[in-house]
Amino acid sequence: MQPIFLIGYMGSGKTTLGKALAKHLCKEFIDLDTYIECRFHASVKQLFAQRGEEGFRDLERRMLHEIADFEDVIVACGGGTPCYFDNMDYIVGHGFAIYLTTSPERLALRLALPGSRAKRPLIAQKTDEELIAFVNEALAKREPFYSRAQLTFDSTHIENAAETEATARALAALLPESR
Repeated sequence: MQPIFLIGYMGSGKTTLGKALAKHLCKEFIDLDTYIECRFHASVKQLFAQRGEEGFRDLERRMLHEIADFEDVIVACGGGTPCYFDNMDYIVGHGFAIYLTTSPERLALRLALPGSRAKRPLIAQKTDEELIAFVNEALAKREPFYSRAQLTFDSTHIENAAETEATARALAALLPESR
């Protein structure tokens, strides 16, 4: 079976929901950022610092192409993954894309949680006010890419383990039978 790709802005729940969905569907879960970190023995933050954003995005593209050949996997893409190169074309051409949409306000709240901001290089130094403005601006730019997914699912109200599990079941029921 082709991969199922979860796309959406950072903090939309791709990793959390992806793990639950993979468990529910008996598939392997791959977080693209974690995959990259393991392959290159460096954090995303370190890779950004070493290679710059352009270098990281090229690396990300190559790793996306690599895991797109895997079968029976749920892949949580980085928030920017679909927005660079031909990545969104590649995602929809090699699997099934699910866009997890979340309100900008909820994203900013999730991203402002202790520890969350520090591990994300694009927002690490932003104040709360700068963060909400950054989220709104980035969502506007990324929406044309995200909206090309075969399925859009609102993840705004998923805030605990029980809601995550229930959402994974509901999302699994929406997937085409061949997945």
